[in-house]
Amino acid sequence: MSTRDPAGPADTALPEYRAQHLRDRLAREDVAELGVRVELRGHTVLVWGPVSGEDCRETVLRIAAEVLRPLTWRHDLTVVSARPPDREEDLP
Repeated sequence: MSTRDPAGPADTALPEYRAQHLRDRLAREDVAELGVRVELRGHTVLVWGPVSGEDCRETVLRIAAEVLRPLTWRHDLTVVSARPPDREEDLP
């Protein structure tokens, strides 16, 4: 999924700074997801990795939109569950 601020063209002068700022902010916030990675691929920032729930995913996306505006960025965040199984496993 791509996200771009419709207000104007992407500011490509500072993508490294913005990517690092996003890493720092995610580490400071209550959402602090250790599996989330922020990488620069050309002039596009990629935010990817596992998150613990849909609320967390939405928070990471909101923060990324705030920090990375107006850069072009993509995300691939996967909601994973660390809950134990709800039934016994049947082994042959």
